[in-house]
Amino acid sequence: MNFISRLKQAPRELALFATAALILGMGISMMSATFNNFLNDTFALSGFERSFLEFPRELPGFLVVFVSAALWFFGARRLGVVSMLFAALGAFLIGFASSDYWVMILWLFFYSLGDHLFMPIASTIGMELAKEGQDGRRLGQLNAIRNGSAVLGSFLVFVGFRYLGFNFQITFAIAAVFLLLAAVLLYQMTPEKTAEKRNYLQLHKEYNLYYALNVLSGARKQLFVTFAPWVLVQVFEQPTQIMATLFTIGGVIGILFQPLLGWAVDKFGERFVLAAEAVILVFVCFAYGFAKFALPPQTAFLVVCIAFLVDQMVFSVSMARATYMKKIAKRPQDIQPALTAAVTIDHVFSITAALVGGVVWNTFGFQYVFLMGAALAVVNFFTALQVRLPAKEAQVA
Repeated sequence: MNFISRLKQAPRELALFATAALILGMGISMMSATFNNFLNDTFALSGFERSFLEFPRELPGFLVVFVSAALWFFGARRLGVVSMLFAALGAFLIGFASSDYWVMILWLFFYSLGDHLFMPIASTIGMELAKEGQDGRRLGQLNAIRNGSAVLGSFLVFVGFRYLGFNFQITFAIAAVFLLLAAVLLYQMTPEKTAEKRNYLQLHKEYNLYYALNVLSGARKQLFVTFAPWVLVQVFEQPTQIMATLFTIGGVIGILFQPLLGWAVDKFGERFVLAAEAVILVFVCFAYGFAKFALPPQTAFLVVCIAFLVDQMVFSVSMARATYMKKIAKRPQDIQPALTAAVTIDHVFSITAALVGGVVWNTFGFQYVFLMGAALAVVNFFTALQVRLPAKEAQVA
């Protein structure tokens, strides 16, 4: 009730965007909670085949800067509508038109294109709707809404599969409807008065550290998106209900944690938050990779579940990179193109990490994938320590 009352009191644009974030988060969480089990049950993929699938799934992330450049005339808000239409189409076709593995890959491309197009848009619009000096707080609030929606979406998957006879087709169809509703809400937002052409295809040397942070983020992200769920599904042989439960618990925790994280970004600064994330990830990676060998089975499973939840929480530290970019931007019109370019840079390395990780998994064992992840986290820590803000921003932080 508190959320609804605050939503009614919020400015129209913020209320529309927050509601769209809630609904699209439900759709995406339903896809996330079921997709690994869908792959395992439908196509019986090996570890390498699962990692290879990350190439077509992450390819839209690489292409997003080019697609955004081609569609610059839409502006951020209308491009958000387009992104949700792509995602809805892909989600529906994955469920109802995946006659074989290769056809499914095509529909996955459409879904992923929509999802990735929206990533920089969400941060851009979120910071546009923030008060001065409260970018982290606003992004944290919006992420909390997304976490709340993840709880609702994952809980719906859990109840549906356990009690209502859901199958993958029903789940993907409901997710597609949610994504369509989000597109309608985004369309109701007032578009930018002028769709100013922005140079999406140019990198600026002033932002090299921001780009470097996203290189490391891309490689690290793949551990959570691909290999962490795959450890639970394949190594610990957990069913759809358990995955949905973990996403639900993570969402509940995130409702409280995300605003706190946003507050920490505004209070302590991006360097502190990014460095702290790197330290946490070292321990998380060792839990993923070695709990099974160092602990009794039930204890190992519990430790990996805790690592999964912690990983899910710190995943939103990406907001610190977004606010850092806004603070160092030489021109306001640089922000969205830089955020979009970062998605492409991120995905060049996430695709590479997925392919390399699959080879490492098959050749040496899954634990070495996470040993590699721990090494990346150490590099990320020292890179985060290089973050510096312009003098006026440093004083505020």
